[in-house]
Order: sequence, then structure tokens, then C-alpha cells
Amino acid sequence: MADKTPAQTPDYKDTLNLPQTDFPMRAGLPKREPEWLARWERIGIYDRLREKSDRPDFVLHDGPPYANGHLHIGHALNKTIKDMIVRSHQMMGHDSRYVPGWDCHGLPIEWKIEEQYRAKGLDKDKVDVVAFRQECRSFAEDWIDIQREEFKRLGITGNWADPYLTMDFHAEAVIAEEFQKFLMNGTLYQGSKPVMWSPIEKTALAEAEVEYHDKESFTVWVKFRVAGADHFAEKSACIDTDLLGASVVIWTTTPWTIPSNKAVVYGADIPYGLYEVTDTPEECWTAPGDRFILADNLAHDTLSRARLTDGMWKRLRDVTADELSGLSLLHPLAHAEGSNGEWDDPRDFRAADFVTDEEGTGFVHCAPSHGMEEYELYRDLGMLEQVITYNVMDDGSFRPDLPFFGGKRILTEKGKEGDANKTVIDKLVEVGGLLARGKIKHSYPHSWRSKAPVIYRNTPQWFAAIDRPAGGDNTHGETIRSRALTSINDLVKFTPQSGRNRLYSMIETRPDWVLSRQRAWGVPLTCFVKKGALPTDADFLLRDETVNKRIVDAFEAEGADAWYKEGAKDRFLAPDYTPDEWEQVFDVLDVWFDSGSTHAFVLRDRPDGTPDGIADVYMEGTDQHRGWFHSSMLQACGTMGRAPYRNVVTHGFTLDAKGNKMSKSLGNTIVPDEVVKQYGADILRLWVAQTDYTADQRIGPEILKGVADSYRRLRNTMRFMLGSLAQFDESQRVAPEDMPELEAWVLHRLAGLDHKVRTGYRAFDFQDVFSAIFNFCTVDLSAFYFDIRKDVLYCDGDSHRARAARTVLDILFHRLTTWLAPILVFTMEDVWLSRFPGDDGSVHLQDIPETPADWLDEPLAAKWAMIRRARRVVTAALEVQRAEKVIGASLEAAPVVHVRDAEMLTALKSVDFADLCITSAISLTADPLPQEAFRLPEVEGVGVVFEKAEGQKCGRCWKILPDVGLHSHPGVCGRCNAALG
Repeated sequence: MADKTPAQTPDYKDTLNLPQTDFPMRAGLPKREPEWLARWERIGIYDRLREKSDRPDFVLHDGPPYANGHLHIGHALNKTIKDMIVRSHQMMGHDSRYVPGWDCHGLPIEWKIEEQYRAKGLDKDKVDVVAFRQECRSFAEDWIDIQREEFKRLGITGNWADPYLTMDFHAEAVIAEEFQKFLMNGTLYQGSKPVMWSPIEKTALAEAEVEYHDKESFTVWVKFRVAGADHFAEKSACIDTDLLGASVVIWTTTPWTIPSNKAVVYGADIPYGLYEVTDTPEECWTAPGDRFILADNLAHDTLSRARLTDGMWKRLRDVTADELSGLSLLHPLAHAEGSNGEWDDPRDFRAADFVTDEEGTGFVHCAPSHGMEEYELYRDLGMLEQVITYNVMDDGSFRPDLPFFGGKRILTEKGKEGDANKTVIDKLVEVGGLLARGKIKHSYPHSWRSKAPVIYRNTPQWFAAIDRPAGGDNTHGETIRSRALTSINDLVKFTPQSGRNRLYSMIETRPDWVLSRQRAWGVPLTCFVKKGALPTDADFLLRDETVNKRIVDAFEAEGADAWYKEGAKDRFLAPDYTPDEWEQVFDVLDVWFDSGSTHAFVLRDRPDGTPDGIADVYMEGTDQHRGWFHSSMLQACGTMGRAPYRNVVTHGFTLDAKGNKMSKSLGNTIVPDEVVKQYGADILRLWVAQTDYTADQRIGPEILKGVADSYRRLRNTMRFMLGSLAQFDESQRVAPEDMPELEAWVLHRLAGLDHKVRTGYRAFDFQDVFSAIFNFCTVDLSAFYFDIRKDVLYCDGDSHRARAARTVLDILFHRLTTWLAPILVFTMEDVWLSRFPGDDGSVHLQDIPETPADWLDEPLAAKWAMIRRARRVVTAALEVQRAEKVIGASLEAAPVVHVRDAEMLTALKSVDFADLCITSAISLTADPLPQEAFRLPEVEGVGVVFEKAEGQKCGRCWKILPDVGLHSHPGVCGRCNAALG
């Protein structure tokens, strides 16, 4: 029998326990994912999960995307992170609910309808407002249906059949009701102050509705002459004669604000000097003898702007703050022919804290109607009536009767530079009021909808005062601001923590909330003002709960359109009040108030909301610190006294592979639909899991290829388990305490990993979760445990160690599929159904199995860490022999391993180290390491001397052993002979 040649050995392939599975190597995700989506809808997965009783609530509240346009990659990132949060908490034992929502009101939709009107030559203002609003509603409905399907295609779970919409009648009723709480608690007021205003859209904008882009602006240095005796006889007697007739110079990048100038301010601690021109070049707007008061740090730069070089001017002396306080200034257009006295009054001149000598001239021109710092200065001085102007109309044009400039526009109707700046500059040149001019490129606010520049414009608006007592629950403070800051400090956890500092600093310094917008599509400010009363009068606003309830009831039945229907004022006021004595407010609420109120009509009012109206998580992009996180905080603190969330999770922006912002014009956009069509949604989801979403992320074709490679490696891991578990049943299960050491070590790793996975999921750290699972699958399983146990699984008969290995594979299967199901929703469903087919089963109906803590065995782990270190030296030594073609496979080897450390040597001798190294034999010795022994620098005291295995190759397991051919079955070893029976 020993002389039988390999050619005479039977083919034992069919006797091996080779993996059996129909699970394909190629995923085919783009084609197969829609089949799973249809299946989930058919079996009602989301609703079936709600049937699991006695589970703690967990609610992620959806920050509503805007119902306008197809999804971009930021949407995909955002919704996928949310989905992973929801699914992972469900599988960790919660009733994890997710109600998707949409923001439906506001300017973007209104702007789209107006564009359609303009294309047809129609005038929006001549269309019935209710009909116009119906067109906006219809537009939003169409996009909601489109976006819903696009989100579902990404594998996002949720109550898609019943999402929340800010334009639903109940939502509009609650938004109005929430607004009325501000009306009733005294925080609502009407004020006239500078707000960011879009001349193109003719409405006020919130900070969150503004984005910053580079803009080239005109810049001017303007002279304000110190008045002499002809104008201010009393003061001129107290002014040194060398200052009379001198000019204070201001610098501004908004020449159009000069006609609205009411003052100039200086810095009390800034060194100033008096400078005189001694010579001038050609084409210069100054002359020898002209004197200017300038901040010393900026004098050289300012005079050089007037084309004066060194030697053309001299410094005469210091000018003290006391001297400045005694001066009076004239507007450069004072007494200009045809000005009709518009600018003849003296300009106020005083110190202000916000003036610096870092740029400009050291003086700041004040137009309090167009600048918040100037407004606040004169508000605090009680001088607003003297300094507020109304020179700029809602379309950005000067009032028609303004001398010289009436009708001139800051911006054209298309958002381009208008004629206002040039006209003002030309007039300043004409009257001798200009020292220099130029252009500057700087970051400037633009409307994120029209992309046109915005301006600061004083206009009557409705505000929520954030520093007045707000009434209600004062547990966390009396005012909106104090409640918000307390909530941030004490009630909310931020991921990442930097989000806390950002939101805190914004709320700590923010002004009052501008609630009103001058548009048509939205929830109106449901209030009435007394005709003839001033905003400061006690009876200016109608505060009546009966009237409020009528309005809310009407909105509940008819939506906010009820406010605009004929006879609405009589309907809501009579018979309690005389309608003719009151004016109905038709401004609409800031859409951020809409979305800020969602805690009330979603969390509080829906059966799938939360008992206390507070969400476990709000999760959005970092821009929402000034958007939804911010407005929700202010709104909830005004109405229920605290933040509406317990956790705020923030993701960064998505950039291209080079770190550039995505732009259609640059051609570097990644469209989710295209990724899904090429790779499948699971690849996009895996990209999300692999990235640190708390910072800005990068995506591109090469990055996605790398993600796809990681996916293939994971898929192969799952395929191996499926194949090896094909014949496993409960009768073969081995108890953990009866496991061989290698299997016990795997259980130890599982116990530690289970804790890491759960901790990571609870902390919303998907990168850490996936990294831990992926490394475990590729390093601990595929490259170690599977590699070693293939021999046992394929070649052993019904042995104890084969049963133990399959038991461990079953344990692994249930944990890996459920651990990964929140990330790879389609693939893990495929894996699960490949093993447990059925009409209504799903991995997404499972929980992550509890893993016993007593599987942890630190001494065993320490021992196997030593074993694996030694194994690395052996496998590296064999790889050298394979590369040199001395051997073709590691089973041809029987190396001698020299081990210096006695504890390690004992550990290696206690296991079948040849099996672990996948060699046919191995020798272990404490003899000193020979010179020729192979070593690894990182593993001290281990050396390997290569030897070939002796004997013949088993025709079944391919080990080279001395006993091959000595058994009843030809050409096999003893182990395989026993397996063959």
C-alpha cells in the first residue's frame, strides 16, 4: 500500500465537506437592491418592528430637507447616518422610530413659481394669493414624491407612508399656535432695525439663509469737513484754528450708504494726528494745504490711496480724544446745490468701542439704518429717531424723492451691480468730497437662493425678544437666551463636542430673532395690530385667546390659506372686536420658525412621537448650528422652556477627492443616483460608515473603488461562513465551556468586539464600529481563524473540533449579520435570507444577540497573543521559501522553531502549532537561535529554520505525512482514513 503512486490514488474531492452555498461572489447590487426594497414594503418591516412591545423609546427627529430638487451627495450622507442611528438602536433593543419630514414653505418654492410666471409674462402680484399658494403647495407635493423614492432607494427605513410636512393643515395650525405663544408671553414685538435684506427677493433673510462668496466692491475714502464759524459759531471758538477746515476721512466698501450717513465715530484710545498735504501729483483730489485727521497707524496707507507719496505730506501734531469730542462735522453733500437741505444738519461725532485702527482710516461712517453696530450704538444712546433713515426701498432702489439719487438701484433685477454706487461716487467727486476710490475683493453675504448679494436695510419687522422673560416653565431660566444656554450646558450632549462651543457662542451673542418675511408662501404671523397705535403702546397688539383659538381651528380645517380668504379679518375678530379698528398682519413666518416648531406637531402630537415632546437625537450638517439646531432651540425655549433634543450629532460637508467643494461648473459633483446605478446603495452606505463624518469627507471614483474592494472582502467572509454552515444544525452545537482553545479565543474576541460595537453605535461612531468589525473579519477571521480551520471543516469527519468550529461560525454569523445590518442593509438581508429563507423573514427584524460576558478570558487572550506573534515569524519564513519557489504551499514545510522565552515555548507546545501554521509538521525547541534562522525584528527571541516535510502527500487533505498510504483507504493519512469510515 505504501508503494502505491499518487496517480493510482482515488479522487477524494467528493468526500470533502466543501462549502455549499448559492450566495453569489458577485453582488449585483444595482439590480438586486430594488427587489429587497419591494420585499420590505410587501412584508411591512417598519410596522412589524413597532409591534415589538416593552422596549424603551428611541426617536431620531428628522431635520426636514427642502422639497425642491433631486438629492445631492450631502442628502445621501445625511439620511444614511440617520438610518444607521435608527437601525442600530432598534437592533440594540429599542423601539427606534423615524418619521421623515419635509420643509415645504418659503422662498425657494415661491421663487420657482415666480420664475414660471416671469417666463409666461405674468405678474405674481396680480394673481390671487390663495391661488398662488396652491401652486406652491402643488410644486412641493411633486418634489416630495420624487425625493421620497430617492431616499427609499438608499435603503432608508422609516414611516414613509405618513411623513410629516410643514404644509399639512395640522402642522400649519400648530405653527400658528406656537407663534401665538410668543404673542401672548410678551416676547413678540415689532421693531425697525437693520436686517439682512434681499433686494431681488424683496424680503428679510435669516443668517441661515445666507452664504458667503467673494465679491468685488467699490471702496471710497470720503471727507467729512470739520465745521467752521459760519456753521457752528459756539463750537468754533473752542476749536484750534488748525483743525477748522480740516477733514476727518472715513473709508467704506458701500458707497451707497453715504446718503444715509448720520454720524462718524472714532476710537477713544486710538492715536490720531493732523496731517497736511505739501505737494500733489497730477490727477489728485486734494491740494497743498489740505489737512486731514487720521489714525496714525493708517495715515500712510490712506494718503497713499490719494496718490500722495512720501514727501508730499507731513504730520503737524497729535489730535487728542478730547479735541475730537469737541468737533462737529459736515456731511460731504451738505449745502450742495439741489440737495434741498437733505444733508445740511451736522453729523454726530463721538467715540465708539467697535472702532479700530487695523484697517481703513480710524474713523467709521455711521448709517444706523444699514449697520447693526451703529444701530445698537444709537439705540443704547436713545437717539434712533435722529439717525434712522428710510432711503432704500424694498427692491434696493433709493426712494424716488431723494436728491441726486432717487430711483437709482444698488442691484439690478438680476442681482448685478446697479447704478447707485457709481452715482454716489460721481456726486462725491463733483462736490469735492472724495479723497480716493478703488475696488476690493472680499467675502460678502449672498442669498443662497437667488445667489445675489444682500444688503443691511432698516425695515419694520417682527422680532422675538430673547432677553425678555418668556413665561411658562422657568426651570432652566426666565429668558429664551438663558434657557438655551442652560440647555446647551446641562441637557444636551454634542457629537462632536466642538458643536457645543459653536452653538453656545452663536446663541450667547445673537440678536433678537427676526420672525417675519415679506412673502406669500408660508404660515402668516397670525396677529392683529391696533390702527393708529405705536409699537410701543400697550394696546398695539391684540392678545386674546378666543381669537387665537378661532384662527388655529380654521387652520386645522382649511390650512393657513384661511388667513388670506375674503372676510378673514371679520371671521376671526367679530363679534368680540370691531374689525375696522384693527390691521391684519400679512407677513409670513421665517421658515426656520416652521422647522423649529416640528417638536410640537411631530414629537408632541403624533402617536409615533415622544411622550415629552423631546427627541433623543437631532442629526444634521454643521451648517445647522446656525440653522435648524439653532431655531429649534430658540423656538422650544420660548414655548416649553428647554431644548427639544438630548443629543445633537453633526456631520461635515462632502468634498471631492481633492478636497474641493463640489460644483456643477467644476464638473466634480458626485450624484447619489449615479453611484447607486454603478455600484449599488450599499457601497454608498459603506462609504459613509468608513468616513469620519464629523469632519468634512471626500468622495470620488477612486475612493469608491476602494470602498468596493472593502465590500468584496467582507462579502467573501460572509460567503465562507454560509458555505461552511450549510449542514449545521442544533444537534451539532458545542457548549462554550467545551470549546477547543482556538474557538474559546474567538468567543473572547467576540465578547470584546460586541462591547465595542454597542458602545460605538450608542455614540453614533460608525467609523469605529465598521473599522473594528472589518479588521476582525479580515485579520482575525479570514487571515487567521478561517485559514486555520478550513482543514478541519473540509477534512475532519463529524469530529468535536469540526462541530466546535461550526458552532463558532454560527455564533459569528448571527453577530456579524446583525452588527453590519444597520450599515449594509441590502447585503446583510441577502446573507440572512441565504441561510434562513422564508416569505416574511428579515435580518432587520432581529436584535443583536446578547453576548455573555464570561466569554471574556484575558489570560487566554494573552496566551494566544504570544502564539500569534510566533506564528507570524513562521508564516513570514515560509513566504520567503514560497517566493524563492523552494515550496509551492506551506503544507510542504516542517520548520524547526527556536523559542527563547520559556512561557511562549510552553504555550506553543500546548497547542497543535503545525495546524496553526498550516504546515504538515513542526518542531519546537529551546535551543539557541542558529545564525541562519529567519527572524522578524518585531518578534524578539523567535527564529525559524526551514525544513521540508517528510512522507507522502495525502490525497485528501494534502498534508505530507509519514503515515500516508498505511491505511485502508489508499493514499490518505490516518485522520482522513477515519473520516472516510
